Amino acid sequence: MTMNSKEIRQSFIRFFEEKQHLHVHSAPIVVKNDPTLMFTNAGMNQFKDIFLGNIQSDLKRVANTQKCLRVSGKHNDLEEVGFDTYHHTMFEMLGNWSFGDYFKEEAIAWAWEFLTKVLHINEEQLYVTYFEGSDADKLAADDEAKSMWLKYLPENRIIKGSKKDNFWEMGETGPCGPCSEIHADIRPLKERQASSGKDLVNTGNPLVIEIWNLVFIQFNRMSDGSLQPLPQRHVDTGMGFERLSMVVQNKASNYDTDVFTPLINKVCEISKVTYGSSEKQDIAIRVVSDHIRAVAFAIADGQLPSNTGAGYVIRRILRRAVRYGYTFLDLHEPFLCKILPVLSDQFGDVFPEIKLQLSHVTSVIEEEEASFLRTLGNGIVKFDNYVSKNTSVKMIPGDFAFELYDTYGFPIDLTQIMAREKGIDVNMDEFKKCLQEQKERSRADAKVSAGDWTTVLPSEETRFVGYDYSECEAKIVKFREVAQKGKTIYQVVLDITPFYAESGGQVGDSGYLLSDGKQYKVFNTGKENNLIVHFLTEMPQDKTASVKAVVDAGRRFSIASNHSATHLLHFALRKVLGTHVEQKGSLVHPDYLRFDFSHFKKLEDTEIVQVENIVNQFIVQNIALDEKRSVPMDEAKKMGAMALFGEKYGNDVRVVRFGDSVELCGGIHLASTSQIGLFKIITETSIASGVRRIEAITGQGVYKYLNEKEKLISGVSELLNHPPDIMKNLQAALNENTKLKEEISFYEHRAGQQLKDVIKANLTTVNASLFGVIESDFRNPALLKDIVWQLRSETASLFLIILVKTDDKIMTTVALTDDLVKKGLHAVNIVKELAAVVKGGGGGQPFYATAGGSDLSAYNLLMNKAKEQSSLLA
Repeated sequence: MTMNSKEIRQSFIRFFEEKQHLHVHSAPIVVKNDPTLMFTNAGMNQFKDIFLGNIQSDLKRVANTQKCLRVSGKHNDLEEVGFDTYHHTMFEMLGNWSFGDYFKEEAIAWAWEFLTKVLHINEEQLYVTYFEGSDADKLAADDEAKSMWLKYLPENRIIKGSKKDNFWEMGETGPCGPCSEIHADIRPLKERQASSGKDLVNTGNPLVIEIWNLVFIQFNRMSDGSLQPLPQRHVDTGMGFERLSMVVQNKASNYDTDVFTPLINKVCEISKVTYGSSEKQDIAIRVVSDHIRAVAFAIADGQLPSNTGAGYVIRRILRRAVRYGYTFLDLHEPFLCKILPVLSDQFGDVFPEIKLQLSHVTSVIEEEEASFLRTLGNGIVKFDNYVSKNTSVKMIPGDFAFELYDTYGFPIDLTQIMAREKGIDVNMDEFKKCLQEQKERSRADAKVSAGDWTTVLPSEETRFVGYDYSECEAKIVKFREVAQKGKTIYQVVLDITPFYAESGGQVGDSGYLLSDGKQYKVFNTGKENNLIVHFLTEMPQDKTASVKAVVDAGRRFSIASNHSATHLLHFALRKVLGTHVEQKGSLVHPDYLRFDFSHFKKLEDTEIVQVENIVNQFIVQNIALDEKRSVPMDEAKKMGAMALFGEKYGNDVRVVRFGDSVELCGGIHLASTSQIGLFKIITETSIASGVRRIEAITGQGVYKYLNEKEKLISGVSELLNHPPDIMKNLQAALNENTKLKEEISFYEHRAGQQLKDVIKANLTTVNASLFGVIESDFRNPALLKDIVWQLRSETASLFLIILVKTDDKIMTTVALTDDLVKKGLHAVNIVKELAAVVKGGGGGQPFYATAGGSDLSAYNLLMNKAKEQSSLLA
């Protein structure tokens, strides 16, 4: 009986648990504290610090299934998804690891055993590759791996592989090593009998595919390109779960396995389309079924769609799914959100966050869909306006198509479809040029050139003492030079540091290193994986000498104040609004705090006051910080501490308590709540469906804020001549202002009616049409437009030009009835010609356009030019 996908996954984990591997859960799909990655793109990402030697780990053997996302950077598969049978955005990576324990022999033996004895894949359908060696790297072929494979396969199914395919590297620098791939030939039996799959390995054939990569990490790539042996050798294997399911279930496409068929069936149900009936619709169904997984898991792990960074990538994926549904499945209302219950049922047991966060994920996706569908509507209007204004154009300029794409999020393929419907083309060469220029600008902005680390002092890990001290004596462990945007900075790692590295929403510390009587400014502190990195503009001369690491205490106090207040705010929100409130993001800055949380509507003013009162009550009570370090996770949960979705916690955690407020937190806090001083909410807004954002200030920030408000009130009082009741007098002034506006409006409408009468009296007949050039001092543009529209509706054929001269400009209005537009007259062309006389410009529609000009001395020329326009009616 064929295994289903859940059974395949469970058998993998069980197999390696029996081989003494610890099963660890998937890390979040969104990466934090690693500047080189936005998303987890391989199972090894969460173990990167072990490979890099940044931490010493007790782990020796590990196995898991990891959520991965490959849509940006080196692994950019996005545009291929849906068109073939095996590329995906989000995918599962089954993996087993050895950290300085077993190596090639066991990795190869166990991989073969699992595939052939547990899953019962036909041995004759399997091929393996091994590294052929590299002259450039002075590496011989990996004959060791080959000899091990010969125990299981004949030599004609063991293939030499190039460096490109069989030498794995983490990046331009870092751990690397030869790898051995296992490929499956799942072509029909007749094809396999007719020709060997050997010649199809790594050629892109969709039925001869790589399913498992065994990486033998034994070198470190230096920045000069050389290789150095690692002190310990590791094994890192990765097997695509979707591809494996295809092989085991004897399918020709990943999308035909039970990993995807429930999603595909739901898309077909929503769209009332049959999968397999149309190639274009099939592609759209595959795109939607794939993309909903990536978007939903990213949001469940804490990444909201946005216009920057990882959020922009998620928004791109979501919008790609929506536009395929819109264009090819005729889905013009939100539909992705309707697929989520199926996804939750499928994966809720292995990735429980999708089930626990289902309501939140649904509301975010539904709002994103609705917003983009409005964008599509706006893009269509903008496109139609362009075509109507440029009737003679036979090709849409690439820069206009790029503007639609880049500024308005309008997909280029939809622009092409709409252009074809109008009988015109899109200049794709120009569009691609614009796109390439944008990519090059982005790459140039983001490019960072980092040298190799120079080791000064061998050390296992940096000891962080910042919870207890703001300065300490330290030694430089290693440093490197980094160039970005034409500037050179230095990254420094110390053996001991009081500097807090940016993480968990809290910004990094700044301060200085004192060496030889000189202060070397530390302008930021960050994390690279688990490494605490200090950023300096200048390095101490003597790298081996002790330095004094000193944190900017004043700045840190402000940060700590805002961080402690963030915890109190979280507690207060749950108390006032309900326990559905959960943190969705935060930023702790010295000047303010920002807190994102789940809630379905805008806070009432009374609710904001309640929240502020609770936080300030905490402050008045002078509650001491109760901090516990290295607490087992289960014990921390019993204490009431909440774990946040999208965060990866270790076995032991730090618990921060202020009275009833209990949270897991690694940040810096004040010794007691009274040190916060005061707390004030400044803004409360929506940032996504079901997600609100509060910005607040504390301590001196509140005093400054209140002083500014006091100055504002004093200024208003002074303008009102210091009345005893400011609000009463201000309301009276507003009432009087409203009354005066109403009187002005009354007289403007009367003047407008008089202008209308003047226009009618001055119209002349030219070739059966009424024509007039009217001078006026009427200065209400909206009312003037209303008068013109009245005259258009009351007149069968009208050509009207109105000139309004003010102290600093001349305004020109041109109006035409529809019959004249049909005869070829165009208001925009006419108004531009007139405006040029007075050094101006304008625009509008074929029947109504306006323009402004600044050359008052040319007014008489403009008047004459306007009168000459009557010749257009001849």
